[in-house]
Amino acid sequence: MENNETKNDSITLSKNTLYLGVIAVLAVLLVVSVFTGGFGFGSSNPAPTGNVVANNPAPTPTPLPSDNAAPVNAQALIDDDAVKGDKNAPVTIVEFSDYECPFCARFYSDTLSQIDAEYIKTGKVKLIVRDFPLSFHQQAQKAAEAAECAGEQGKYFEMHDKLFESGVAGGVTSFKQYAKDIGLNSGKFDDCLDTGKMASEIQKDFNDGQNAGIQGTPGFIVNGQMISGAQPFSAFKQVIDAELAK
Repeated sequence: MENNETKNDSITLSKNTLYLGVIAVLAVLLVVSVFTGGFGFGSSNPAPTGNVVANNPAPTPTPLPSDNAAPVNAQALIDDDAVKGDKNAPVTIVEFSDYECPFCARFYSDTLSQIDAEYIKTGKVKLIVRDFPLSFHQQAQKAAEAAECAGEQGKYFEMHDKLFESGVAGGVTSFKQYAKDIGLNSGKFDDCLDTGKMASEIQKDFNDGQNAGIQGTPGFIVNGQMISGAQPFSAFKQVIDAELAK
């Protein structure tokens, strides 16, 4: 007997073909989710339990807000966090970050160095990093605390860089070794980390981020304008140059 798929002019799906089609659709959706540029969550709970892709569905980054979008009060987001760059720089980038987020690591490795060279080191931009650890990242909370504990000894960005470059897989044990590597007082650092001294600071950062409209990591407020996800340098340059031209 001839198979209907070869006998008829119309397209008839066999069970195997249908299964392959479903698998192909799922694969496409997975690829799209990976390359949308950020992690987020679908709940207002400060300790989210699920993750969704951050809100960047467009293939071309479009970081600039619409004309009707109200700017975020960037000044209100400047806490007592460490500042990278000239404190009097005309443009402020407030980054909400998670040390276990691969998109945050992508921003660090691919984009931050370019922003640093062109804008931070030239006194045009200052960077403030605030903590936004997502609960489905098991090491993110303690990694954030480790950075803040290092900041207590004046080496926030040294620990920030170490966490992204060496990773967080080892948890607290690794963080204590990182503290030694960057020359911190180990006793003070270990006590700070073990007691959760900085937990309330992390929670404040998280709450401030939510109130500002941050829905995933990394999230940025650039002089009041929001940029979501690990966007390329060109996206930041567009916003920064516009601010500098004002």
